[in-house]
Amino acid sequence: MAITENQVVGIEYELKEVGESDVLDSNIGQAPLEFITGKSQIIPGLESQLSELSTGDKADIMVKAADAYGEHNPEAFDDVPREQFAGLDLKEGLPLFGQGENGETIQVVVKAFTDETVTIDYNHPLAGKDLMFSVTVLDVRDATPDEVLSGQVGGHQGGGCGTDGGSCGCN
Repeated sequence: MAITENQVVGIEYELKEVGESDVLDSNIGQAPLEFITGKSQIIPGLESQLSELSTGDKADIMVKAADAYGEHNPEAFDDVPREQFAGLDLKEGLPLFGQGENGETIQVVVKAFTDETVTIDYNHPLAGKDLMFSVTVLDVRDATPDEVLSGQVGGHQGGGCGTDGGSCGCN
């Protein structure tokens, strides 16, 4: 039976960039990634293709950049006063975490710096990349009314994969 909205899905996955052999992320041998369908908790391209699977299914799912972390935006850069990074050992490529306008966690990457400014890139590190997920659907069940209301696996206690941190479609 296919996966539908408001179900709790548990998956095991390995993530690579299409055409590359390096594993970017994986939860194999760890706790499953659990999320509630229809709550935008994982990248849309992965969730839509998972809807065609059932418990026990294994699949390689290719997700285009536009349906993952979006295309790379060449305008998503900012020059910030260096004093905002006081105490940090800055290096090009250094990932940093901050807070977005709505309180969400955002990741930026240091692209360059001078004595006065730091150029940061707001693009997600996987923006512009087509992704290949090798997934196994471990469990599918209907979400409880509390889970549907709270949007979190386990209800108010949390435990789901939100879009503000974590793996597999999470920042």
